[in-house]
Amino acid sequence: MPPASSSSTVQRSPRVLLRGPLRDLPRRLRAWVDRDGDGDVSDDVEDGARAAREHLEPVARVGYALSGLLHVLIGALAVRLAVGVQGGTADQGGALAAVASTPGGQVLLWAASAALAALALWHLVDGALELRWRQRGAGVKDLAKGVVYSAVVVTAVTYAAGGHTDTEDTSDDVTEQLMENLAGTVAVAAAGLAVFAVGAYHVVKGVRRRFREDLRLPEGPGRLGVDVAGVVGYAAKGLALCVVGVLFVVAAVTNDPREAGGLDAALRALLLLPAGSVLLGCVGAGFAAYGVYAVVRARLGHL
Repeated sequence: MPPASSSSTVQRSPRVLLRGPLRDLPRRLRAWVDRDGDGDVSDDVEDGARAAREHLEPVARVGYALSGLLHVLIGALAVRLAVGVQGGTADQGGALAAVASTPGGQVLLWAASAALAALALWHLVDGALELRWRQRGAGVKDLAKGVVYSAVVVTAVTYAAGGHTDTEDTSDDVTEQLMENLAGTVAVAAAGLAVFAVGAYHVVKGVRRRFREDLRLPEGPGRLGVDVAGVVGYAAKGLALCVVGVLFVVAAVTNDPREAGGLDAALRALLLLPAGSVLLGCVGAGFAAYGVYAVVRARLGHL
């Protein structure tokens, strides 16, 4: 008759049963990644990332074209505001809300969200690869673009699901929380200066036509049209971003979070300037021009 203790050797605990497979899991994962069996996993990961980027690029180009169309809608909303029509916001939220309100708009937003997500992921993968290749400036720039497009995806999904967002309220809330102490106030001012620098870069890139390096300009009459759209578009978008940066700096200096704001607040601030409605109308037309340029770049240029 077998000893009573032998039953314990048959009925093992789940922890004992899983210990062996789990212990072997890292080796199995490494073997799966190391397809060529040379023991260098980093090269295999890089090859996989490059393959993923290549497969994502066609859909990412669609996403970039859609971001251009969003700029056209923002431009139209800005012109609408310039002529005195109130209601809605002249920013990405307002543009997405306008799409959602059309027949079949939510379905379109789901499709747009997928394409924009591919664009965000493409930039994140590209940035990671550039950092690995020690191209730090380009890598950080692509990673930042990936984060920005990821935020656009979140907003697009929100509207596609029937919800809505208030960019200005969110900006005020975040700024108010940051400005509860000195370090946060300094961070708000630094963020404003960074946004202002990005805006100034856009203006310089447009005026000096540096955007020509990003795409293969077509020959013929279309070349001039793309050139004009690039100059006007980059300058207008850069001006709006500079105003956004100034609003954040003013909020930090005056210790008033309500002074901060996003794109809609910046465009409305232009109305307070002399001939503000004319200036806002020009900036709105510039946003639309940038959108046209972005659609062309999605087809002919680098993302």
